[in-house]
Amino acid sequence: MEVRFKRLSPQAPVPAPARPGDAGVDLVTTVAVELAPGERQAVPTGIAVAIPEGHAGLVIPRSGHALRLGIGVVNGPGLIDSGYRGEVKVILINHGSETVRFSPGERIAQLMVVPVPEVTWSEVAELEATERGDGGFGSTGS
Repeated sequence: MEVRFKRLSPQAPVPAPARPGDAGVDLVTTVAVELAPGERQAVPTGIAVAIPEGHAGLVIPRSGHALRLGIGVVNGPGLIDSGYRGEVKVILINHGSETVRFSPGERIAQLMVVPVPEVTWSEVAELEATERGDGGFGSTGS
């Protein structure tokens, strides 16, 4: 599959997986970022993408940043619809106890492209029963 992209900043690298077989590509910041504990910020990546129709882009956190720094993606995963053509921005949040800084060119998140089936919604009077039923949060055990 080809995903077209446009560089909006000369600092933005060509999106590419770090290793063969990786599911996502790294997204980098094009600006200096400083996040105090509890702070969130929309961070520019310097690229716009053309996600193919029938697919979506998912912006997901980097696991190393989450573990070591407490950095997450607020709306993780962030969603890029196939019709969006603006700059990809990542809404980062600092869940840690110390200020975190990123320099231009540093990896901040990952982007995955996933298929999205066309769905038809049908209203019904009743839904079929299942073993779980309407059991919600924690209903399957700890």
